[in-house]
Amino acid sequence: MGERKPTKIKKAVIAAAGMGTRFLPQTKAMPKEMLPVIDKPVIQYVVEGLVASGVEQIIIVTGSTKRAIENHFDRNVELEEALEAKGKHEAAKKIRRVGDMANFIYIRQKGTPAGNLRPVLNAAPLLGDEPFYYFFADDFFMDETPTPAQLLEVYNKTDTSVVALEKGAKENVSLYGIADPIEEISDGVYSLKSVVEKPDPEEAPSLLAVGSGYLLTPEIIPIAEKLAPSERGEIEITDAIALLAKTQGLSGRIITGSYHDTGNPLAYLKTQIDIALEHPEYGDEIQKYINKKIKS
Repeated sequence: MGERKPTKIKKAVIAAAGMGTRFLPQTKAMPKEMLPVIDKPVIQYVVEGLVASGVEQIIIVTGSTKRAIENHFDRNVELEEALEAKGKHEAAKKIRRVGDMANFIYIRQKGTPAGNLRPVLNAAPLLGDEPFYYFFADDFFMDETPTPAQLLEVYNKTDTSVVALEKGAKENVSLYGIADPIEEISDGVYSLKSVVEKPDPEEAPSLLAVGSGYLLTPEIIPIAEKLAPSERGEIEITDAIALLAKTQGLSGRIITGSYHDTGNPLAYLKTQIDIALEHPEYGDEIQKYINKKIKS
């Protein structure tokens, strides 16, 4: 028998239904996923990583106040023509590319109990019997190899679901789901026994935080459908992948690159600074400005 042909994953789900209460009053009229980081909304960084990894269909699970997301990833022919007429060809090309990146499908989050696994259940009828990516719209890694592609490399070797891992500090493990590793298969790649949700630092099985992206096999769907709510009364992705690990196996990969979070105002401000410093056009001037402010 020949070697299994590497899989190309064509579908992804992005959870984007949160209310963004930590950013009020700004998010009263603007979805938090559309908050700008330099010249792009947060969710576009996530989408670009998926598209660069071969995804063709992106299912965005939204709420009733998220129409701006749909408008952003749609074509705006009138604007494109106006820019072209003014000779702003590069600007027209840039916004045209946004609308052409993938086939976008929007569905409303619904059903109870709520929780960060609910978008997977909402998207399930569109996923079929194939693996898919699951990402949140408010955090991302920046690297030459996008996070989805890093997960896919592991999947094609293990044939299991794969979670993105990040090494954390011991004092912070109680804030995250923490991987319980069986062994390190290769550099930064682990087979996992389970995932422990927000353990006490002294009881944590590792310092490997789970999040920022999942490559999930279709077996996650029946698990999600039968999953009991957590102590918080929600269905949670951590509980589902812990069960998946017992029946189908589970792998994790420490994601390379710089991590950026926009889930709260302070993290968002830090991300703005980080991306600005890395920006090829603005980076040097921002660095000079920061140095000047520090000296003054």
